[in-house]
Amino acid sequence: MKKARILQNGIIKTVAVDPSGTPAAEPGHYQWLPATEGTYIGVALNNRPLMNRLAPSLQEAPYKTPPKTPVYFFKPVNTHNAHQGVIEVPADGETAYAGAALGVVIGKQARKVMQADAMQYVAGYTVVNEVSLAETSYYRPAIKAKCRDTFCPVGPWVVSADSVDVTALTLKTFVNGELRQTGNTADLIHRVPALIEYISNFLTLEPGDLIITGTGLRDVALVAGDTVTVEIEQIGRLENTVVAEKGARA
Repeated sequence: MKKARILQNGIIKTVAVDPSGTPAAEPGHYQWLPATEGTYIGVALNNRPLMNRLAPSLQEAPYKTPPKTPVYFFKPVNTHNAHQGVIEVPADGETAYAGAALGVVIGKQARKVMQADAMQYVAGYTVVNEVSLAETSYYRPAIKAKCRDTFCPVGPWVVSADSVDVTALTLKTFVNGELRQTGNTADLIHRVPALIEYISNFLTLEPGDLIITGTGLRDVALVAGDTVTVEIEQIGRLENTVVAEKGARA
């Protein structure tokens, strides 16, 4: 089952989505909303190809060793974006990169959950484009790089947890219809149950909260005028247009 959040006639609705990807809405115009509205918690350095690339630099100061546990960051509400929404990239020349990721949507309150029980707390899965500027501090992801307006499209919908096995799904990123990157959820270093255990040990997860499980290599640069699409098999396709911000920011 797929469920989406839409805005229609000034009312926010959660509706079923048919196999063609059409929300069960009243006739007339509607707008996609971010597929879930809770707290967005990202997990950095959770992708094997990415870690393999960074391995030499992580042996040097100040790190001297790769992280043994997940590294977290937040995507605050100003970043939350929807299918068919606009991604604003810096007008001052800094490059923004697409970040295809599996999103895990929490279904009920989770506090100090053990891995063995973790999947009971998952409502479903969605597609995330965790957009970011280039980062220079791997253990403490920069707020400026991660938390810019529009930098986290999520959707179009949530697929129920009992309808898909996410252990080995292909992720694809397209820019203007051209395939630019592929990945797989099998590349996650810390799997979904482990992430729920780690996070819920210090932060109570609530229904609607989103765990962004990890992105791959930051190789897909975005520029104004692009259309970027992130696809996860069996889950969906998330598409956004890219524009330049109105004026440079400090």
